[in-house]
Amino acid sequence: MTRSRLAPGTGIVTVPGAAPVLRTSGGEFLRIDTGGVTAEALVRRLVGEEAPDEDPQTAELAWLVEAFESGGHAVSAPPRAPLDGRTVHVLGDPVLTGTVARCAGAEGAEVRPITPDQVAEFARAVTGHRAEGRVAVVWCLDSPVPEGLWDAADRLPDRRIAWLRCHREGSHSWTEPLAAAPGDVTSRHVRLRRLAATPAHRELAAYWAGHRTPDTGPHPTEASAGLIAALLTADLIAWAEAEAEAEATGGGGGVGAAGRQSAGLPARRRLRRIDLRDLTFTEHPVLPVPDVAPLPAPAPAGTRSRSDTAGARP
Repeated sequence: MTRSRLAPGTGIVTVPGAAPVLRTSGGEFLRIDTGGVTAEALVRRLVGEEAPDEDPQTAELAWLVEAFESGGHAVSAPPRAPLDGRTVHVLGDPVLTGTVARCAGAEGAEVRPITPDQVAEFARAVTGHRAEGRVAVVWCLDSPVPEGLWDAADRLPDRRIAWLRCHREGSHSWTEPLAAAPGDVTSRHVRLRRLAATPAHRELAAYWAGHRTPDTGPHPTEASAGLIAALLTADLIAWAEAEAEAEATGGGGGVGAAGRQSAGLPARRRLRRIDLRDLTFTEHPVLPVPDVAPLPAPAPAGTRSRSDTAGARP
């Protein structure tokens, strides 16, 4: 018979002279009303320390265990890794991609290398239903983004393929919001928002276009690469959890749409700037840039538009 055990991160605190207390995986303390069950029997049952000759489980103890299960504080099987069943394609500069691949793989993802040409093919192909919410592309650069490099990848969310990226500008690395569905924030949106937010927009645009002196670093170290990879993996986990809950409830997907809520900004609206000199980072909200209607075609010479002649007398 499968026996439930305490869920990872939870524990029972036995306070001398008082009722036992549950410490949840979120760090809360909840008092347990054990009724006619002793605290010792409940603890032995939930940590798997029953003696072979111990009395069989009573109905009241079974009810308590069921209450733990319904609250998510006890599980009958080890939980799946958060990225189990997801495929993560990684490309870019090796100083970052190796660490990202290890972190994503450690969380259960099937990690595969991919080339820029294959990314472009992904963006053109029509994915099947089984690929929706289960495939991600992570592109890591140890440099500014060359003009047009990510244009094809920006179409991945339209194919329901998650799109996550990072790049470095001098002493700062940037991790951009994960885009997983049409309408999410793409690299183009981030560039437009950053240009709009700075009075040095001409200088920033020239920097991106390559009008700058040779790069002097600093390049990511083992520690800073680990930090960047951990932050990217956290965004992948947020995406996978939201998609899994959407599948379970039959609702629409979308990063941050459901599941455990982060104390900070949602993954699909969060731009991070990481300072490689002291390993600190800041988070900045960013929204997609709506498409702008094209300007009307100029009227032929010798004609007037209706607004030009409005109110004119014959």
